[in-house]
Amino acid sequence: MYVATKGGERAIDAAHDWLAEERRGDPAVPELTIAQIREQMRLAVNRVMAEGSLYDPDLAALAIKQARGDLIEAIFLVRAYRTTLPRFGSSHPVETCDMAITRRISATFKDVPGGQVLGPTFDYTHRLLDFKLMADGEAPTAARKPADPEPAPHILALLDRDGLMEPLAHDGATPRDLTREPLELPADRPLRLQALTRGDEGFLLSLAYSTQRGYGRTHAFVGELRIGTCAVEMEIPELGFAVEIGEIELTECETVNQFTGSKTEPPQFTRGYGLVMGQSERKAISMSLVERALRWEELGEENTGAPAQDTEFVLYHSDNIQATGFLEHIKLPHYVDFQSELELIRKLRRAVAPERLEAAE
Repeated sequence: MYVATKGGERAIDAAHDWLAEERRGDPAVPELTIAQIREQMRLAVNRVMAEGSLYDPDLAALAIKQARGDLIEAIFLVRAYRTTLPRFGSSHPVETCDMAITRRISATFKDVPGGQVLGPTFDYTHRLLDFKLMADGEAPTAARKPADPEPAPHILALLDRDGLMEPLAHDGATPRDLTREPLELPADRPLRLQALTRGDEGFLLSLAYSTQRGYGRTHAFVGELRIGTCAVEMEIPELGFAVEIGEIELTECETVNQFTGSKTEPPQFTRGYGLVMGQSERKAISMSLVERALRWEELGEENTGAPAQDTEFVLYHSDNIQATGFLEHIKLPHYVDFQSELELIRKLRRAVAPERLEAAE
């Protein structure tokens, strides 16, 4: 035990009470509601859901409020809660080609079936502080009525149709579930994708940036980035068929990468893939770049020693909850460990000649 006296318990209780006061802030300021966080801090909510592996905007908003805006702490809360939930079954793979699209862009083709949809994006804003939001607040806007969706096939399918894109291979086996089993290497592609979609956005962003700067040799184009809602279906044994149990918002990114070919494969493009819950396009793009870098061995490419090509380094260090736990545990009491090292240093110093100690000091 770290704490062996009741006085320590009282101090911890007092620290929790103080934390609650700090979380509330000035009582004269209206308290944030869960609905306000859910609706007005949606990108933060999306990140907590994605890295917490639980699609529930209300619980993600609650976790953000409880964590005082610390998103990693909020992700920790969501993951901890997730472990208490029973599993009734597994849903069918979602069909992103049937997505009700709110945003869809391509950097490879200007005119695509279904069109390009800018949607809600910061891409074309001036990145200037809008002080009107501080002074006047925002005027209420009318609810946007979604347009009738047009068929929007995956853009990489156009390249695939002409034999210019590597074919997708799937052996039909059920992927291992990273939320219920520990990560073990070697990791196949489905397991790598699971780890990346749960990985820390900032860590993946840095690795993806490193591949663009040459550490990974994967110059990529965004073949397609799409955001929208997909139906989730689940097989009901008593009924004998699948029923729709809800909808989730997803961000999907497919990147196009060069590939010179091999003795058995003609020159063609290869793909990187990213799929994240909620609107999280920076994470999805980063994921697709890193995922492509990790495929160097199966594509017969050279390992340049780049961090993004090291599967063990990427997968074992991308999880911010594991990283946080190991990092922050060093601030807890380590009195016994330190005293043993302190005694060792004193013993070594006693063995050193006095004149050497005086010279060092």
